[in-house]
Amino acid sequence: MSCCCPHARSASRVFSFFARRYRKRFERKGFEPSQKNLIAGLEQVGLENADVLEIGSGVGYLHQSLLHKGAASAVGIDLAPDMIHEARRWAHEQGLSARTRYLIGDFLTLQDEIPEADVTVLDKVVCCYPDAQGLVQGSLAKTRRVYALTYPRDRWYTHLGAWCGTVFMRILRSDFRPYVHDPVQVEAWISAQGFAKRYEVRGLIWLTQVYAR
Repeated sequence: MSCCCPHARSASRVFSFFARRYRKRFERKGFEPSQKNLIAGLEQVGLENADVLEIGSGVGYLHQSLLHKGAASAVGIDLAPDMIHEARRWAHEQGLSARTRYLIGDFLTLQDEIPEADVTVLDKVVCCYPDAQGLVQGSLAKTRRVYALTYPRDRWYTHLGAWCGTVFMRILRSDFRPYVHDPVQVEAWISAQGFAKRYEVRGLIWLTQVYAR
């Protein structure tokens, strides 16, 4: 099942609005702690000459950093056109245009157009999808070797945060909703496809995990 159309359209508008702010924030502050953990886990299992797929790639700084660390190429997909615009511009500025490809849209709608990758990354994307099972299983099907993701921990305060986000989106008359999916179930979906957990960091809010075959 694909991410429902009203939700996808609303997510596109929400994240397009923040695109330039995301880039400016990264230029000022660099990676968030959970992203540093994600990169550390990926370096631990190995990135050399890897083809990377980042779903929910935003303005591109995460997978572009992996290219600087030894990955060979990267495909970024995001619902928000403005995010992809910033990612392409940033890739050009870094001389990475020939090693990057970008797609705009919902991963589950476009997955037939997306090639398999050695490494798949989903940084704070599972929490933006109503159909977490479809997203995880669909992206695992595109993954040859390493699967890395960051998503919310199952805690009362993360559920409270998601509820507050839902209320705020309703006030704005947006169909976008944040979600806290069960980590036990997410891990079960991943393990069922033959991936073993190689790295994990549990932050206050975010759970960062890297799996490998």
